[in-house]
Amino acid sequence: MIASWHQLIALLPWDWAQFGFMRQALLAVLLLAPVFSLLGCLVVNNQMAFFSETIGHAALTGIALGVLVGLGNPLWAMLLFAALLAVGVTALRRWSAASTDTVLSLVMAFCVALGVVLLSRGGGFAKYSRYLVGDLLAVSPSELAGLVALLLGVLLAWVWLFNGWVLASLNRSVASSRGLGVWGLEAAFAVLVAVAVTVSIPWIGVLVVNSLLILPAAAARNLARGLRQYLLLALLGGWLSGVAGLLLSYYWNTAAGGTIVLFSMGLFLLSLVLRRR
Repeated sequence: MIASWHQLIALLPWDWAQFGFMRQALLAVLLLAPVFSLLGCLVVNNQMAFFSETIGHAALTGIALGVLVGLGNPLWAMLLFAALLAVGVTALRRWSAASTDTVLSLVMAFCVALGVVLLSRGGGFAKYSRYLVGDLLAVSPSELAGLVALLLGVLLAWVWLFNGWVLASLNRSVASSRGLGVWGLEAAFAVLVAVAVTVSIPWIGVLVVNSLLILPAAAARNLARGLRQYLLLALLGGWLSGVAGLLLSYYWNTAAGGTIVLFSMGLFLLSLVLRRR
């Protein structure tokens, strides 16, 4: 299936379409945009932007743990650490007397510091700096298959749990009165966001991954007049900013992740103008 899409993109008349790494990067953008757009809508609604930022920065500790146990690819350690951290943050929000932003600030500060300390032992931090900015052009065919699995997993969870997530985000008391396990729903959503963010970090980068999650949803919220329109606009905005940012990065010779974020920010500013009109 992926090979067929490669062949189809190669038929396009532009020069960038003749390079395999650009075709793979384009497919990665098309797969990641729905994941980030759908999750981003609920992240914005639930005021969890700082949470996803915390997960992204905590990936440094996940990388360090993977290196310590001798993994050639630290992704699995990153995923496990991110999932455990998501559950832990949800538990702290439930039982701690501190406010949510205080809890997240403490967790992020600890995880970033621990990751930097572990990775900088012996002066070796420089070789992990690629995780800070990412490299979308380095995605491989096997990793594209992983992104397909991620998209399918998010869609299945969306169909199964979406109503509960929306109700819990609107009114937790009503959700509880209807027999929904609010904390379980929140923990499941937190783990799903953590997995999506962590999987994307090698290509998007720690520094900008949260922006791709938030900006399309925030722009869509400025314009949408209902939930269905909100989701559709976020999806279209994610695809538009992803594809346009990737192609601009090719012609400008800039980092793809950062260029996509700049285009997303442009869409957000445009949505503010359209909203005022």
